[in-house]
Amino acid sequence: MRDPHLGHFHGHAHAGHWPDDSPGGGRRGLGRLFAHGDLRLVILNFIAERPRHGYDLIRAIEDAVAGAYSPSPGTIYPTLTLLDELGYIAAVEAAEGARKLYAITGEGRAFLAANRAALAALLDRMAEAGRSRSGPPPQIIRALENLKLAVRLRLAGQPVAAGDIDAIAAAIDAAATAVERL
Repeated sequence: MRDPHLGHFHGHAHAGHWPDDSPGGGRRGLGRLFAHGDLRLVILNFIAERPRHGYDLIRAIEDAVAGAYSPSPGTIYPTLTLLDELGYIAAVEAAEGARKLYAITGEGRAFLAANRAALAALLDRMAEAGRSRSGPPPQIIRALENLKLAVRLRLAGQPVAAGDIDAIAAAIDAAATAVERL
C-alpha cells in the first residue's frame, strides 16, 4: 500500500541514491541508500526514540551511517514541516531555547508500525553504509557543513558590507591555514 504523502510503499523497502552534488548532501561511494520517502521514515523513527530538533536529527543520521551521509538543513527542515502537516509529529515545548523540538504522534507511531519491514530494511542499509564507509570522519563533515551553513545564512537576504565580506573571507582563510598546519 502506497502512502501518497511519503512516496513510500508499506512493507516494501526502496533503494535510492544521493548523487555527490545532491542538495541532500550525499557522499561518493554511498550508492543506493535512500529513495523518495525513505529519509522521512528515518526521521520519524529517530523522533519516535525521543523528541528531537533538526540539528539533532542531522547528527543522528550522520552517526547512524558513520558519516557516509549528511542531510542538509534544507532537507531536514522541510521534511519536518511535512511530517508535522501530515500529523505524524508535533512541535513540543523546547527546553533548549529557540530550537523547535518535535515528538511523534499516535498517527506517526501507527505509520511506523505499518512500515516496520521497510524501516528495518532501511536501517540495515544504513548500518551497512556505515560499516563500508571510507572518507572523512563524521565530525569533519559536520564541521564543514556548519561552516557552509553559517556563510550562507550570513550572506543571504541582506546586503553585506565590504568590510564584512573581507572579514568572512579572512576567517575562512584562517581556518584553512590552521588545518594545513595540523
